[in-house]
Amino acid sequence: MNALTLADARSIIAAAEARAEEIGQPMNIAVVDAGGNLISHVRMDGAWLGSIDISINKAFTSRAFDIQTKDLGDNSQPGNQFYGIHASNHGRIMIFAGGVPLSREGQVVGAIGVSGGSGEQDQTVAEAGAAAL
Repeated sequence: MNALTLADARSIIAAAEARAEEIGQPMNIAVVDAGGNLISHVRMDGAWLGSIDISINKAFTSRAFDIQTKDLGDNSQPGNQFYGIHASNHGRIMIFAGGVPLSREGQVVGAIGVSGGSGEQDQTVAEAGAAAL
C-alpha cells in the first residue's frame, strides 16, 4: 500500500526540522495525504503563528495540483497559463516556494508544506523533508 502513514509523516517532519535547525530558521511544517488531508503539523519554537495556515495550504496546493508550489508560482504570474489560480479553492492555493509533492514508487501519495522563512529557506526545508520518504 502506498498510503502515507503517521510514522511516514513524522519521519518527513523530523528531516525537515533538522534542516530548519541547520539553517537557523524555525518553521511550520505540514504533511498531507493523497487526498490533501492533514496528517501531521509541527510549529517549531519561535516559528510565526501566521505561517501555520500557510504551511498547511502549501501542502494542500502541492498535492491538489501535484506540483511544487514554487513552480506553480512561476506559472501563475500575469500573462502565464495559471494566472489567477491563487483565488481558487476558497483561497487555499499558495503560489510561493515551500510545497513539494511526496512520491512513492512513482505515485504521488501526499505533500509537504513549509512556511516560516524566505522562499528559498522554505523550499530547502521542504525538499529535505521530501527526501526522507
